[in-house]
Amino acid sequence: TALPILPVDLVLSCVDNFEARMAINTACNELKLNWMESGVSENAVSGHIQLIKPGQTACFACAPPLVVASNIDEKTLKRDGVCAASLPTTMAVVAGLLVQNALKYLLGFGCVSHYVGYNAMQDFFPSMAMKPNPSCTDSNCQKRQKEYQEIEAARPKEVVEEEKEEEVVHESNDWGISVVDEDDPVEEEAPDLVQGIKAAYTIPDKSVSKERGDEVDVEDDRSLEELMKQMKSL
Repeated sequence: TALPILPVDLVLSCVDNFEARMAINTACNELKLNWMESGVSENAVSGHIQLIKPGQTACFACAPPLVVASNIDEKTLKRDGVCAASLPTTMAVVAGLLVQNALKYLLGFGCVSHYVGYNAMQDFFPSMAMKPNPSCTDSNCQKRQKEYQEIEAARPKEVVEEEKEEEVVHESNDWGISVVDEDDPVEEEAPDLVQGIKAAYTIPDKSVSKERGDEVDVEDDRSLEELMKQMKSL
């Protein structure tokens, strides 16, 4: 029994050369299919995974490796009889990152990474988001970019309402506590005490102090000798 033809949710790329990657990239851009690209370097100590959404993120042709951008034949870079280095551990790490990212994408949990690198020499995992290149050489990529921009332009914009700070209203309380501005002059008043409680001291009335003559006039023109004579005569 033939399997029914169903739409593809995600394409996983595990090829070992740039020519095959470019072929997958062209097909996915044309069919508008999301795909994840992965790879390990020839020295076997680094690798990466990349999520590619046509029109929304950079495709493989938007930021191609130097070999592809320079139109260099990949076969000329390999010496006859010499294979690229291979470490199962590096491949296992990159494969694990690819499958984990695919599960998050398909099942809708966690944060789906757009790009994750792996440097085995320093145990470094760089992560970034790559925007599509408006000057991409793939015509289908440019077409998908325009479609995505039109969708984003038609999407209703979220209106962010500014939250107004509510004025703090202090209710009256039994302890006579109030909040005032530090810059405002405050006249101290004696608090209303409960029966049976008395104050240890009272704030003197300034007007009464002036009447009693308690204030000392500091502007005195007498010399020190005159003051000494006045003290001896007492």
